[in-house]
Amino acid sequence: MREGSQAEHRAAEDSTFMAELLGGRVDEAGYTAYLQRLRVVYAALEAAGRAHRGDPLVAAVHDEDLERLDALDADLEHWAPGASHDVDSPAASAYAERIRAAAEEWGGLYVAHHYTRYLGDLSGGQAIGRILERDFDLGGAGTAFYAFPAVPKPKPYKDAYRARLDALGATQDDKARIVAEVQAAFRLNRGLFAELAERLPEYAR
Repeated sequence: MREGSQAEHRAAEDSTFMAELLGGRVDEAGYTAYLQRLRVVYAALEAAGRAHRGDPLVAAVHDEDLERLDALDADLEHWAPGASHDVDSPAASAYAERIRAAAEEWGGLYVAHHYTRYLGDLSGGQAIGRILERDFDLGGAGTAFYAFPAVPKPKPYKDAYRARLDALGATQDDKARIVAEVQAAFRLNRGLFAELAERLPEYAR
């Protein structure tokens, strides 16, 4: 999955919105808009995981300790106290619908989305959290999304996660379908960034 999605992964990392955010040039409203979109995605991802955890493929990766919805709600309350969690985002809605459809179709496709989001959170997401902490001088507030209290050491967790994937016994055709869905997940993520980039003039810091 990692090797088969490198191009899509790099394209998502190099998005204009993410470059501006990590460069300290996106304000609180822009970051809130990002969190609102993530909330739509994770609500779908976590609901689908709970609904389909009886599927052996889903069960291999499903872990409630990874869930981000409560953390996103806490961060949104910090960045925009009392604001609605609702957001008009065609990109987020399309991403959420793809996750729901994937879980309904085959557990392996759900695994692709789970891997893309959560292993990303445990990898590059940790660096994003540190950059935000520094740029906004947060004092530990507003970055719950990047904190995994139940996973104090991400590397051993990620190694065990990958070992569970290797033990799934997927065929070559199965692997090809999963990799294609990982690529789709990264494209959907880029769609979120592109939507946000259209409003960067409003979010300039």
